[in-house]
Amino acid sequence: MRGATLFILVGVFSINFMDRQILAILAEAIKQDLSLSDTEVGLLYGFAFAAVFATAGIPIARYADRADRARVINWSLVVFSVMSAVCGLATSYWQLIVARIGVAAGEAGTSPPSHSVIADLYPVHRRSTAMAAFSLGPHVGLLLAFVVGGWAGQLWGWRTAFLVAGLSGLAFALPCFMFLRDPGRNRPTAPPPQFRTALSHLLVRRSARHLFAGATIFTAVAYAVVGWLPSMLMRDGLGIGFTGSILALLVGVAGGAGTFLGGVFADRLGRRDPAWRLRVVGVVLLLMAPVFAAGFLATGTVATLALLALPCALLGFYLGPTFAMVQSLAAQETRATTAAALLFLGNTVGLGLGPIAIGALSDALAPIAGSGSLRLALLAVVPLCLWAAYHYNAAASYIGLDIAAVPERAVH
Repeated sequence: MRGATLFILVGVFSINFMDRQILAILAEAIKQDLSLSDTEVGLLYGFAFAAVFATAGIPIARYADRADRARVINWSLVVFSVMSAVCGLATSYWQLIVARIGVAAGEAGTSPPSHSVIADLYPVHRRSTAMAAFSLGPHVGLLLAFVVGGWAGQLWGWRTAFLVAGLSGLAFALPCFMFLRDPGRNRPTAPPPQFRTALSHLLVRRSARHLFAGATIFTAVAYAVVGWLPSMLMRDGLGIGFTGSILALLVGVAGGAGTFLGGVFADRLGRRDPAWRLRVVGVVLLLMAPVFAAGFLATGTVATLALLALPCALLGFYLGPTFAMVQSLAAQETRATTAAALLFLGNTVGLGLGPIAIGALSDALAPIAGSGSLRLALLAVVPLCLWAAYHYNAAASYIGLDIAAVPERAVH
């Protein structure tokens, strides 16, 4: 039951991320076809999507906390798959923005209830590994987005690539409706408290405040890198299909391994000292910062890819420990709502502002740096890595005591 449910949820998350991130590999083609600036691409990729995704996630999560979570996930999959296909029918920038908003509204209904289901299926000492397995979804989705989007975009154009992505999601919806079931909560739940009440009860804990801050900041790093790295490589002269294949290996395959290892290390080290469930993330982020700097300053595509391979593989390292500890700090009746709060902050700030800020900075630097402006703009992620590392290490200092203070029924 556990394994089958987790497998399906990973599949939904994979399709979710494929539809969300396929824009990254198609951005240069869309930019040229619709005559857009980097700032406009950043708005399309980031803020226009994030504003709706984050906002819609909260009411959907509150509904999921008292409803059949499997049904919420299944119908959300249908909605965002249809709207992804609609992106392929867009003939103008604003039509594409409206279609992306539809994708965001559908995708808002999958992750919070998925987090809640996994937290009910797995006890706290196995939760980081389970969440890390769930977090493989973005890497599978990125692999599909970069390979399918890259080659479909190169062979048939960016509009066909969106249609392929949308139809793939609708095909996966059939087994989801057949086999995904809500496992039931561990006890009957009362109507969930108001969102503000649930969030305030969580954020009185110092570990939660630092954890939310660190996750939000590093989410901006992850979305900025994933969103703009394809364009950077294509401006260096790589084709869209080849760029997609290279990044599928770096961010999809190697990144998936890094994400899973994040959960495994957090669970294993956390058995001896609960602080290491988050400290391990802080250490990894500290190590990533100088390597990112070297990669973006390198001359030549080969040197750039060699240096960026490791940090790209570790972009999702934080996900499993973060999702697990947030769920472990939340009361059982607010788990989906709490996940939505984390995703709200991560997406409004991380996805909403990260890519558009890099795009605007690239446009500002273009008169000086020319085609290399995007490389220089991406250096902004280096101080953000260090800032996020501070918050994860601070959260680690309090996590053991804060989890111990959560009622027994909320953490098992």
